[in-house]
Amino acid sequence: MSSEHYYSKNPQSENITETKQVILNNHSFTFTMGAGVFSKKGIDFGTRLLIEHFQAPDHDGDILDLGCGYGPIGIALAHQFPSREVLMTDINERAVSLAKQNAEQNDVTNVTVMQSEGFLKIEEHIFATIVTNPPIRAGKTVVYNLFRDSKSHLVDGGELWIVIQKKQGAPSAIKYLTSIFNEVETMTRKKGYYVIRTKK
Repeated sequence: MSSEHYYSKNPQSENITETKQVILNNHSFTFTMGAGVFSKKGIDFGTRLLIEHFQAPDHDGDILDLGCGYGPIGIALAHQFPSREVLMTDINERAVSLAKQNAEQNDVTNVTVMQSEGFLKIEEHIFATIVTNPPIRAGKTVVYNLFRDSKSHLVDGGELWIVIQKKQGAPSAIKYLTSIFNEVETMTRKKGYYVIRTKK
């Protein structure tokens, strides 16, 4: 039995892809999804909820989609906010390849996609907003490190947006976030999912 996960750098599973039409925020997107990548069968509920409730901050600056998978969050936000640059990163090389393909086939030009383990390859970047559907299966230590590192890559007043399920530790995540951010707010709760906005 394979121990491979969507946060593997180099997935070894057979690269079977499927292309689907998806409506996000009343716009039709075309996404190619693949094996070895998170939510390969379609847009998961948490991702959709985060996209639907996201609000751009008042201040200028770039958006980071941290752990972008095949790109639905970053591409949807890039389409919604064409005046902002969106950087999309993932540890998974297959996800990065698909995200690049999806940006092209949706004619979204204000995005850059790159492979990076957390902030390793983007240490110099500072963002107005970071959004993430965090890699829960990578473990709490990895996820909390991403939350902590996000703070140092935000402008003053910058925001981190997260979606996480109650059963995957949303209440304890909120408690941790409250210890490092000035403001932590639950923007919506639905079907056990929390969309959380924090402000530096």
